[in-house]
Amino acid sequence: MRAANLTFKARLESKAAPKTCARFLELLPYRERIIHVRWSGEGCWIPLGDTDLGLSFENATSYPAPGQFILYPGGFSETEILLAYGGVNFASKMGQLAGNHFLTITEGLDQLPALGRKVLWEGAQDIRFSKI
Repeated sequence: MRAANLTFKARLESKAAPKTCARFLELLPYRERIIHVRWSGEGCWIPLGDTDLGLSFENATSYPAPGQFILYPGGFSETEILLAYGGVNFASKMGQLAGNHFLTITEGLDQLPALGRKVLWEGAQDIRFSKI
């Protein structure tokens, strides 16, 4: 994964979230922009609007740890992918939500605070996911 000129390695959580991981793999290589979260705390997100990925909840959490990606499949709020870089309580204007923890950063965790600050103070940043 590459975000804002920073490089990270991550692992799919295939046993805990097999359907979400399989669907995400179908999207690779995936390019988008990340923005800072509005309500959830120290996180960055990719808003996906009304996109229907055909997923339900699996391995869902409201409190992803730094370096964990969650995918909210939609319902009460828009579909989105969120990356925690610090403390997160996943929520929207509708209230607390839960998303599928499907990807975890394994290398580059020390760069997460810099990524979060860059997105917060400089705005949307490019992000790219690809297989090695």
